[in-house]
Amino acid sequence: MKFFLLMISLSISAALYAQEISSHYKIYDVKKQKNISVDDIIADMALADVLFFGEDHNDSIGHYLEAEIFKKLSSTYPNRTALSLEMFHTDVQPEIDEYLAGLISEKNFIKEGRAWGNYKDYKPLIEYAKANNIKVIAANAATRYSNAVTMGGLKVLANFPKASFNFLPPAPIDTAQGRYYEKFTETLGGHDMGPMKIYQTQNLWDATMAWSINKFLKSNKGIKVLQLNGRFHSDEKLGTVAKLLKANPKVKILNISSFSDAGFANPDWNKFKNLGDYIIITDPAVKRSY
Repeated sequence: MKFFLLMISLSISAALYAQEISSHYKIYDVKKQKNISVDDIIADMALADVLFFGEDHNDSIGHYLEAEIFKKLSSTYPNRTALSLEMFHTDVQPEIDEYLAGLISEKNFIKEGRAWGNYKDYKPLIEYAKANNIKVIAANAATRYSNAVTMGGLKVLANFPKASFNFLPPAPIDTAQGRYYEKFTETLGGHDMGPMKIYQTQNLWDATMAWSINKFLKSNKGIKVLQLNGRFHSDEKLGTVAKLLKANPKVKILNISSFSDAGFANPDWNKFKNLGDYIIITDPAVKRSY
């Protein structure tokens, strides 16, 4: 009886928390030009294969919404949902699989899986995947490869042994020009990038994540993928989104750009309309994750 009452209490607490937090974010559908709910995004996924959630890494409300979207996506499309993460590298896929299968401890998983310092923000998604037998994709390039490219450019990858390419996308890796390059240089304040080597590293990350997602889609027909990454990788459908579409023009993608904004009380949605299919503005008054 006590256990039953505890479960009811926890359910009520979760519902109250969800109700409270709902006042700290707003979701806008760019195509429909109106505010919508998470449920509307989930419904739109009926005709899509991949949902990109472009996050600010330290946005606690954004992390809450990621978990909500993941849960609703998997419950709406049971046995047809997977999670893909920038936050884990392709070479730790075995550690992720072992943890999800209950074969290794969380301590070992965090250490040997090289989890980010703010792993607590992604833990709810990992634990939900573990409890519901949902696949998780370690999507990004390991730091040793990105550091090598930053020092020597993409050409340095040709020196790596064949076995390394179990964890890397095939060459050549395109260094996207145009708008993506302009955004990148703007972000760096127009500073010199060491013959574009830093930008080449950015493209390595994009290419690796796109390759990881596409490889999974090819092996898992009909599965819908929720991809989490920093929003620079997917805003304006550039970066990882563009590389995924280039690799697989038939893939249907929806993307979210989520961030805190000082104009939360009265957002100028028109200012953000080019960023994604959906714009999520979160309340800057809420404490950040770290």
